Amino acid sequence: MIKRILILIALIATSVYLVLAVTLFNAKPLERTCKGMELEIMDDIDYGFITLHDIEGSLKREKLLPVDVKQKDINTREMELLLEKNPFVKDAECYITAGGKVKIDLYQRIPLLRVMSSNGDNYYIDNEGKAMKASGKPVHVAVATGYIDRKFAQDKLFELARFLQTDKFWNAQIEQINVTPKQEIELVPRVGNHILFIGKPESYETKFRKLKAFYTEGLNKVGWNKYNRISVEFNNQIICTKKE
Repeated sequence: MIKRILILIALIATSVYLVLAVTLFNAKPLERTCKGMELEIMDDIDYGFITLHDIEGSLKREKLLPVDVKQKDINTREMELLLEKNPFVKDAECYITAGGKVKIDLYQRIPLLRVMSSNGDNYYIDNEGKAMKASGKPVHVAVATGYIDRKFAQDKLFELARFLQTDKFWNAQIEQINVTPKQEIELVPRVGNHILFIGKPESYETKFRKLKAFYTEGLNKVGWNKYNRISVEFNNQIICTKKE
């Protein structure tokens, strides 16, 4: 009987010790102050849209900057919600590392196209086809103007922007996309004083292949400024309008 009591007492003492040890172990780090922040862009490429300096400024304005704050007083969830308001941030994850710093893992929204519609709308279309607020740092992407509603931008123009992004030549060449009242597409190139007319937003691969062949085999011979309009609206033909 006495042996059982002693064993029970030993088990209770051990349990109390473990509880106290865990409590003290966890409590001590919570009293430590944050030693700094680390930022990691989780996508394949860091485009420079988001910097640690920008994040520090945002957190400081909202009094959420964790540096020199006790770990128990750091609200990482509030930090995440604030950072996700940034138009270039898709998702943010904040947590305290074993070294006493706050680690911020960010997933980006990559703008493909800027829309400046005749109805006054001004926004970017990102790499997932979603509209994002046009604020903060300027981004060097093609600008779409003209008669553009949100559905047309997220559907047809997104498809065009994705095509341009995957083609090194056209991605560098096209600086403006204009949408006519009939929702046909005009393109303004960086080189050459002419307009490229592709008509309805469809069959991009075929139309741009014809244009590229004409660029390399035609314009390189006759000159880049001979025409003011080059159309590939119809199949199997390119219609050029000479300058007067």
